[in-house]
Amino acid sequence: MTIPWWAWAAFAGVVSLAEFHLPGTYLVWVGLGAAITAALDAIFGGLALETQLLLFAGGTAASCFLGYFVYRAVGRFPAEETRLNRRDQLMIGEQGKVSDDFVHGRGKVRLGDTVWLAEGPDLPRDASVVVTAVRGARLIVRRADGSRTAP
Repeated sequence: MTIPWWAWAAFAGVVSLAEFHLPGTYLVWVGLGAAITAALDAIFGGLALETQLLLFAGGTAASCFLGYFVYRAVGRFPAEETRLNRRDQLMIGEQGKVSDDFVHGRGKVRLGDTVWLAEGPDLPRDASVVVTAVRGARLIVRRADGSRTAP
């Protein structure tokens, strides 16, 4: 049994069109694998089913590998970690005021109009602090005057 080259081409077209209607962006690479199989089957004619399936798997894997570099080039997979969609990371470096005294390294800090649980050195109310890290919903802070703290 063998699959005709035009069936592979039709499959490539259907899968590529499905890319427009389904969420995600990976079907185009599967469609490219099917198109590669169709082209090689049309050129060499009458390839065995096992050979066609191996070509399809290899073509799809190669096109997915190529797709990684395409997406990376257009910024889909950034080379370095960004803070976009990581709002907690945007708080690092922000200055605030202690709203409840820090006792045993724990207290509360006001940033803007929100009060956050925080860790840092023992500090009095209204002391200025800078956010150095975020752990879950807890801010790690140090005095704003530049002294270092141990979280």
